[in-house]
Amino acid sequence: MVGVTRSRLSFEEFLALCPDERRMEWADGRAVEHVPPVTRHQEVVRFLYVLLLHFAEVTEAGDVLAGPYLMRLSPDGPAREPDILFVAREHRGRILRDRLEGPADLAVEVISDDSVARDRAEKFYEYQQFGVREYWLIDPRPGRERADFWELDAQGSYQPRALDASGTYRSAVLPGFWLKPGWLRADPLPPTLATFARIAGPDAVLQALRLRQP
Repeated sequence: MVGVTRSRLSFEEFLALCPDERRMEWADGRAVEHVPPVTRHQEVVRFLYVLLLHFAEVTEAGDVLAGPYLMRLSPDGPAREPDILFVAREHRGRILRDRLEGPADLAVEVISDDSVARDRAEKFYEYQQFGVREYWLIDPRPGRERADFWELDAQGSYQPRALDASGTYRSAVLPGFWLKPGWLRADPLPPTLATFARIAGPDAVLQALRLRQP
């Protein structure tokens, strides 16, 4: 089950308490430790992370990071750990040695049994309030499969993003990146390299491989 510290902690006390390898967040002055994710959760996170990472590298759009990695939403705000986050090139100054100081441009949360209320309510309103421009919420649990996408409007409120006529989602924050939510329901998931080739084209695969060479 989720563990929550009873006494209130400053952010500095939280950082001293939180080892690098554990999934912990800081909200309302308390540290929250989450249960380890199940296999399907990790498979979906890895699939999306690889696609986003290659796309961001090939297009030089910015940086993609995966949890456990803290995102401190504001100097006085909570510190959360999205499953995946994207930071646009113009916001790279927010990336510090041990955390992101400020909102990501895109946050991706993959729901676990213990995270439904946290992801759909707490984080939704926090990410909206502090300016995460795009929010994906993926539920991979058997019988509950669902994918929701939101984008901040000019008033700073999340508006749902619809799929196009072909059932494809197209990112606003990462122009040119698209995916079909049906891929996330497949078991096994589609091969990442072939899927990336569908999204970005075969030449992009070769470029991604060259960028990965030591």
